[in-house]
Amino acid sequence: MNLRIKKTIYRKERPLDYFKASLFSLLFFLISLNCFTQDSIPAAVDFTEEKELEFQQFFFKALSEKSIGNYQKAIENLESCNQILPNNLTVFFEFSKNYLELNNTLLAKEYIQRAIEKDVDNVWMQKHLVKVFVKENNLSEAIKVQQKVVALDLKERTYLAKLYLRNRDYKSALQVMNTLQEENVLSANLKRVKDSLEERKNTVEKTTEVVEDVFKKFETNKSYTTLKEILEATADKPALLLKYSTEGISLFPAQPFVYLMNGKALNAKKEYKKALETLKNGIDFVVEEAMEVDFYNEMAISYKGLGNKSEEKKYREKSKNGKK
Repeated sequence: MNLRIKKTIYRKERPLDYFKASLFSLLFFLISLNCFTQDSIPAAVDFTEEKELEFQQFFFKALSEKSIGNYQKAIENLESCNQILPNNLTVFFEFSKNYLELNNTLLAKEYIQRAIEKDVDNVWMQKHLVKVFVKENNLSEAIKVQQKVVALDLKERTYLAKLYLRNRDYKSALQVMNTLQEENVLSANLKRVKDSLEERKNTVEKTTEVVEDVFKKFETNKSYTTLKEILEATADKPALLLKYSTEGISLFPAQPFVYLMNGKALNAKKEYKKALETLKNGIDFVVEEAMEVDFYNEMAISYKGLGNKSEEKKYREKSKNGKK
């Protein structure tokens, strides 16, 4: 075969090789498009064709295993990918998703943070990191990351509001929900939550005003009726309850309710011996069975705190039948 004929054959074969390569690349792109979920990131590879094929085989096998719940198998295939192409962003992302499914939040967090270092503004990876923190019940960190997500995509504010609610940061949740309502994008469910929170907020504010008025009133009018209002309003505030109930015992030494609340305050502060002494002094003035039961319950708490199980049991039983 002479040189002219060889050149002619070579020119015919070379376009065919280019066509095959282009067809393979197109096929890989279509398979990738079909196999990746919305939050997946196609792997950028730059190595020999043989290694590329090997990487693709392991990677798609990993995706396949994950899709049917074989997360450990998926991880094994990803490890093979990592040996072929170390420190690949996509592989790190997939590692994290599989480890999260296995409830291994430590490794899930480690791999997604490695991936984010390579693409800080990737909203899907940031959202995945939020999932990891939520799984750990680390809501403070989840909120910080979700704030970054919102900076990248304002549509994610709804989930930020939900995280605030879950973390009991109702003030921040209301701020976000108010903004969403102003833009007419607040969901019906969140609107109901918002209305409920605002109603509760108004009730708390009114109650606070009433309590403050009662305190002022008691300064000038030391009546038992006013004191009782204060003790009921401060039932969940041990320091205030102790202060006013102690004063109440000296002012109204025959009122059993004052002794009961004093014992409750002392139990809350773990001063069980003092609580028991107060309760025993006050129970002599009790005439109502319902209040007698309340005394027995508090006395049982005192005995429990003192480690006296037999007396605790005795007063638990008394509280059930209301008899001395």
